[in-house]
Amino acid sequence: MSFPPCTTRARKCMRTYLSAIIGLTVLGIVLSIWNMVPIIRYKGFSVVMLILGIGMVVYGIYLWHAAVIKDKIDDGIMNNRLVTTGIYARVRNPIYSAFLIACTGVLLIYGNILLLFLPFLYWGFLTVLMRSTEEKWLRELYGKEYEEYCGSVNRCILWRKSRRSVRK
Repeated sequence: MSFPPCTTRARKCMRTYLSAIIGLTVLGIVLSIWNMVPIIRYKGFSVVMLILGIGMVVYGIYLWHAAVIKDKIDDGIMNNRLVTTGIYARVRNPIYSAFLIACTGVLLIYGNILLLFLPFLYWGFLTVLMRSTEEKWLRELYGKEYEEYCGSVNRCILWRKSRRSVRK
């Protein structure tokens, strides 16, 4: 399957983001295991964190499946069509969100509260990366259609924007 040039750039962005957040997740856990990062755990919350973490990993897998398999994002790309239905009606970047949520779940399962600052870094990196790459490319490619889509669907948080928050 041969993808358009802008898709090749987008895939490079995705590899960069996924490598960074998966790498930071693993590094944080390994450094904790080696006692190079202090481990802070609250015994009363360990079961809650475990259950929440498992739920987040499962939800991340669901999001990835919804974006890639169910909504067939590759078909939309190959047909030069902006996909705004299915999971894309709830979040503009469900694949990135899936990995952010799954990596956060892994951190919760591990249970070191000190590492829970990492998802905020993941989100910040995602925001900067999307604004300077994919969002710019999609604005050039789809223009007003993409602007309207951005006005009604959040970048990585899963809910539609209220009508009041839509930029005119």
